[in-house]
Formats: sequence, C-alpha cells, structure tokens
Amino acid sequence: MTPEDRFPGPEQPDSGPRHQQDLDVLPYGSYYEPPEPAPGYGYDTGYSENTYSGYGGARFLEQHWPTVSHQSAAAPEQPSEGAPEQPAAPVPPVPPVPQQEDPPTIDLSTLGGELQELQDLHYPYPQPEPGEAPGPLYVVGDVHGYLDELLAALHQQGLIDAEGHWSAGRSRLWFLGDFTDRGPDGIGVIDLVMQLAAEAAAAGGYCRALMGNHELLFLGAARYGDEPVQSTAGTASFLAAWRLNGGQQHDLERLETHHISWLSRLPAIALEDEHLLLHSDTTAYLEYGASIPEVNDAVHHLLSDEGADEWWDCFRRFTKRFAFRGDAGPTAVHELLSAYGGRRVVHGHSPIPYLTGSAHLEDGTPPHVPGPYIYADELAIAMDGGVTMEGRLLVARLPLN
Repeated sequence: MTPEDRFPGPEQPDSGPRHQQDLDVLPYGSYYEPPEPAPGYGYDTGYSENTYSGYGGARFLEQHWPTVSHQSAAAPEQPSEGAPEQPAAPVPPVPPVPQQEDPPTIDLSTLGGELQELQDLHYPYPQPEPGEAPGPLYVVGDVHGYLDELLAALHQQGLIDAEGHWSAGRSRLWFLGDFTDRGPDGIGVIDLVMQLAAEAAAAGGYCRALMGNHELLFLGAARYGDEPVQSTAGTASFLAAWRLNGGQQHDLERLETHHISWLSRLPAIALEDEHLLLHSDTTAYLEYGASIPEVNDAVHHLLSDEGADEWWDCFRRFTKRFAFRGDAGPTAVHELLSAYGGRRVVHGHSPIPYLTGSAHLEDGTPPHVPGPYIYADELAIAMDGGVTMEGRLLVARLPLN
C-alpha cells in the first residue's frame, strides 16, 4: 500500500469535463519558449523520455496534512514521554458545495470598513501583538476557475468552514496566481479570494494573492481587446491570446471595476518566512528590479501607465517557465534568492505533470499528483497540481519537509 493509498486527500468535486491542458501559447499555436537557451541555465524545451524526477533530490509530498485548529497560534501539545501514540483523527468528509447558475459578484458595500483592507495591498501586513507568534502560513497553487475544487481544498485544510467563510483565525494564506481561464468560474474564484481577504483581516490573519500571467492576460483582454500588439509570433492581440489560453467569455462579461482595481494591484513577488513566493518558475523577475519592492513597483507602473506593447512584453516574460528544472536549475534558484532573499522558491504556473514528464500518459489516464513537488536540490516547491488536466488543486502549509 502506498502513502497515497493511506492518505488519499480530499475527493475532488466534479466541475465538468477537462481537456488535456497545453502549456500557455501565443497566437499561431506555437509554445512560448525563449528563442535561445538562457546563458548558464541549461534551458530545456523538450519532453524526452527523461522525467527530471531524478534531478536534485526531487520528490513529491503526499497531499496529507492534518487539519489543525487555527484559532490559536500556540504550538500543539506534545505527548508526554512514554505515552502511547494516538491514532490520527480521520479527516471529515467535505460537504458538497451548492451549485449556482450564475454566482453573484460580492456586494462590496456590505463590507463597510473592511473595503479598505481589500484594496490595500501595501506592506506591512498586520503584525502580531508583542509576544504573539504569527499564524501558520499556507499557499494555494493555480486555480484556473475551478471554484468547487478550491472550496473543497480550503475546507479540507481547515481554512474555511462548510459555508465558505474564513475559519483559520490568524493564519496567513497566499494564492500564487492564475485565478481564471480554462475552468468554469474564474470570477467566482476572484470573489471568494476578495471575500476571504476581508474575513481573514477581521480575524487577525490575512489572505493575499500574487499576480500570475493569466491575470496579466485577462486584464489585457479587457483593456486592449483586439488592439494589435507586436509579438515574437507576429501581430497578435490580447483577446486572441486570452481565448487561445482558455479564456471564458462569461468571465469577461462578469468582470467589474472593483475586480480590475484589485487584480491590477496584486504584487508579482513576495517573501514570507524565508519562502520566496512567485507565480512563474522563471528568472524574468530579475529584469524588473533588484529587490521585491522594485519588481512590484515596476509591474504596477507598467500596468497603470505603459501601452499595450509593454504590457504584452510583461505577459510574455512571465509566461516563461522551467528555469528551475534540469542540472542548472539550482543555479537559477540561487540567483533569485540572492537578489530577493529567502531559502526556497515556491511557485505555480508550470503543472507538476509537465515538470515530471508525466503529462501525456499513453493509456489516457489522468496524471497522478500526490502533492507538492520539491526539486532543484530541494530549493524549489512546485504548487500547480494540474487541476485543469484532472490533476489536483493543491493547498499546502509551509514549511514542507
């Protein structure tokens, strides 16, 4: 019996049929990869018989973390010496999430004074009282519109209750980006994250999010539509690229001003408890600044003041991937850590089945994703479980060992 058989994790809800996910593409159907290998990084664009799982002590973490009480930051009681071990309590089943024909956008007018908390993404975050430790830290991989799966995964970790409200006290929760596209309810996902941001702040914790390349693409489609932009594949447009990469028309139709304001101010990079949080597994962040504030300010300035071509170039850079896999992957991670701090990179963007070379199984069975994937000499943690390709939507408590 394997660890995954003993600890299977939450049963995934069924949001409808999934299609085999391709990596993000630019118009005309070509995969986006750098035209030349990045110097010193051994950039590999192929999917050969090598699976990369042997590089740098790569390994999976089974998706089984005990549900704990989040109302207190106190450490759990340790059994007294010589006391018999108690069996782990079974994880309660996740109740079914009620379906809605058209989930409404949350009414921000009902949030009162908490509205500013939703809009204010600047440092510093709420600090604990003197002598009080911060709450536990969690990260969420790419969601891509799969709201039911997100609710189930958050509930299984004890972060929300059965009604979908924050129940984790002072816990800290970071989403790694890519809320929309490919799945059935991207706006519903955004609404939930905004709601949890307000509820977590009221409880003394926080819920934050990074900007992914699909946020850049979605906002670009809404702002620039079919306006031509210059790309390496020729003349393209944000709207065409968004549709090509799983854009859902009903998400665009339900996008409102407060969604745009919130998405446009998301940071691109963050540092929490020695974990450098990124959306994309790329070193392109270094092209926007030598520190975390510089990178975030540069991206925000670009989104507010620059034109479509500059916006497109930012999307193109953050669509790069796989910089941390292969023999030179640890070198790329070290360059980011040297610039921005931290001891490990935690990222989404590249589905784990692609990182491990198991995306296209000959018998057509869904890829097996037991949990987060640790690789690059254990310097990188991949969190995109490939929910869009019948993998798994991953929520994990850091640190992972």
